[in-house]
Amino acid sequence: MPNFSPQELAAQLKSGLLSFPVTHFTQELEFDEAGYRDHLSWLSAFPVAGLFAAGGTGEGFSLTSAEIDRVVRAAVGEVNGRLPVVAPATGGTANAVAQAQAAEAAGADGLLLMPPYLTEAGQAGLVEHVSAVCRATSLGVIVYSRANAILNDRSVEALAGRNPNLVGFKDGVGSIEHLTRIYATVGDRLAYIGGLPTAETFALPLLQLGMSTYSSAIFNFVPQYALDFYADVRAQNRDAVYRRIKEFLIPYLDIRDRQKGYAVSIIKAGLAAVGRPAGPVRPPLQNLTDGEQAELTALINKIS
Repeated sequence: MPNFSPQELAAQLKSGLLSFPVTHFTQELEFDEAGYRDHLSWLSAFPVAGLFAAGGTGEGFSLTSAEIDRVVRAAVGEVNGRLPVVAPATGGTANAVAQAQAAEAAGADGLLLMPPYLTEAGQAGLVEHVSAVCRATSLGVIVYSRANAILNDRSVEALAGRNPNLVGFKDGVGSIEHLTRIYATVGDRLAYIGGLPTAETFALPLLQLGMSTYSSAIFNFVPQYALDFYADVRAQNRDAVYRRIKEFLIPYLDIRDRQKGYAVSIIKAGLAAVGRPAGPVRPPLQNLTDGEQAELTALINKIS
């Protein structure tokens, strides 16, 4: 049984910052469960509202279904009810349904439904895809709208009406008009989560569109700084937010943007910089160069 009903999950996720931990690998690129559990033990001591296992920052796209199950079970066991654990559902409909059912069996509290792999689809097909996953589980479902699965306001309205356990909308697009249409259509029926890379950059303006929270990747390696930034956003302290953006996030983004995929790689580099290494990233991602690692370490030291 999950620790949170779908409605309780939505309320909890809206209440604070969200943790998206990396997945630890050995040098042979195998799942390092001991390292992962130690990382979750550290992170869960901070006051966040939820933990998303094997998400984008957790390289869920590079994990097999069996590995995702191991990661989710490790997260559930380590967190032990201290905060909700949200598992991924990935790929085509059959695969996503199977992962949803496995996550529920593993004791997860909710699901983050990722875009289906590669295939382009119309809105009616996306509605059927999301609904099939919602029907397959009693867990609360958060749909991730991005890439080849961008849901418009009419589709979100249809999904919210059809699926009581659809409780969240994670945005990976960042269009003001798009989000305004969705919020105007369904209002507080859903919890809204910011899901753009390095979501802190967009957090203050998106707060006005009902997004009270976001996925923080930097929480992995500078958890208190990430929480302080979030507090400034919620207080709408513009001066503090933009001071932090200038002092840390802009130079951080300059490193992140040098290679495609660095949005994930730089998080593991950040953990190495603070003495909590999580191993390499799996191909096709690339690790930062030695020079970039040194540059990032110096940047982190300035705010530590």
